[in-house]
Amino acid sequence: MVGIVSYGAYIPIYRLSRDAIGAMWMKSLGRGEKAIANADEDSVTMGVEAVLDCLNGMDRQQVDALYFATVSPPYVEKQSASIIRAAADLREDVLTIDIAHSLRGAGSALQLATDAVKAGSAKKVMVATAECRIPAPNSEFEAIFGDGAAALLIGDSDVAAAIEGSYHLSSEFVDVWKKPQDTYMQTWEDRFLRDEGYMKILPQAALALLKKHGVSPKSISKAAFYGPDARTHASIAREIGLDSKTQVQSPLFDSVGNTGTALAPMTLVAALEEAKPGDKILYATYGDGADAFLLKVTEQIEKVRDRRGIKRHLASKLMLPGYGKYVEIRELMEWEAGRRPARRSSLPAIWRDRQHLFALYGQKCRVCGNIQYPKQRICMYCQTKDNFELIRLSDKKGTVFTFSMDERAMEVVLPKVFTVVNLDDGGRFYSVMTDRDTSKVQVGMKVEMTFRIQLDAAGLHNYFWRVRPVRC
Repeated sequence: MVGIVSYGAYIPIYRLSRDAIGAMWMKSLGRGEKAIANADEDSVTMGVEAVLDCLNGMDRQQVDALYFATVSPPYVEKQSASIIRAAADLREDVLTIDIAHSLRGAGSALQLATDAVKAGSAKKVMVATAECRIPAPNSEFEAIFGDGAAALLIGDSDVAAAIEGSYHLSSEFVDVWKKPQDTYMQTWEDRFLRDEGYMKILPQAALALLKKHGVSPKSISKAAFYGPDARTHASIAREIGLDSKTQVQSPLFDSVGNTGTALAPMTLVAALEEAKPGDKILYATYGDGADAFLLKVTEQIEKVRDRRGIKRHLASKLMLPGYGKYVEIRELMEWEAGRRPARRSSLPAIWRDRQHLFALYGQKCRVCGNIQYPKQRICMYCQTKDNFELIRLSDKKGTVFTFSMDERAMEVVLPKVFTVVNLDDGGRFYSVMTDRDTSKVQVGMKVEMTFRIQLDAAGLHNYFWRVRPVRC
């Protein structure tokens, strides 16, 4: 039996209300809010968060492959999955693949993972998705698009939701597109896209799947599928023959927004959080066709409840003070030229220290047992030379020992909070605190690690670990 062994998700802490967007453009944009990735986040860092949530309490060395689906990668030519693998501290000999160019990528990745496990080329495959699309200001997309991520671990043992079947439909239909030289996504008149695309393609795939397996729409416990907006999503449900009040999992439009490639997987994670053994789940992705899957929940679902998932991330949030801060975070304006020297980076230094930068390995002295970071040849406690063992620090929590705030630092979200942390199992870590309410920062507060963009320099995203208040 092949299926979902574990699940995880991530929602950025910042939210922007649609009232704030509407106030900027002097128009009503409806209710709710959307999730906004922080200035130090992108699709890779959010993918790392979802993968680590999915692997909570599990052996990371068992993962044999990582497939990452997004249409908003940080690099056009440079794999994102390899960065996620390194930060999540998975084995180097795993197969990493980026799946891009279509919002249907999450469904494609799930099918590839299922086939790999069935064929025996992998025992466990991580399917991760994340999206951080930048919509044009004052466009219809601006009020709708949100940021988020999800991850599913696929395997053939300890399966929490068995994949009973799938149906795939390819279509050359064009609804949303972005050419290499485009700054923003382009689209067509919405009635045409709705009537000829969304209302036909996804229902066709879903109904063909149910017919193939002799399952009626009435017997579906929950459906988790893509839709561009709340109205069209409800119409798709009716077209399939589903009761939108009892059978359809909320797609989070009012609380997170349309997270593109990650929308259907995040909705599926929300459904799994509430699922009971025996439930049948219809899961479908859309874009250049549709991928539909029929899942059956098993007793194992009770053993993977301890994820942050959707519920706990939704409850943990900070509101952006207004549209202006959103413009800063998304770099939507050309700003005054900086008065400080440009930041520097070094690929040889990043490569030399990659194990300490991406997976955040410190070292433990084999003589006195003290943990130290960054790496060094001489133990600062007992002066032993070159006698250390590596120890991963990225999954450690800690306590703020001291901190300072810099209002003039080169940082989008000021003040920049420099923090010294005493790690729970020993060792001290100096970093920047992110995702924080500065009025609540204090000595003694509990913090955890989070993989972020430390700085952009030399045309590179320089990733590293920051600390944040324990999220949820």
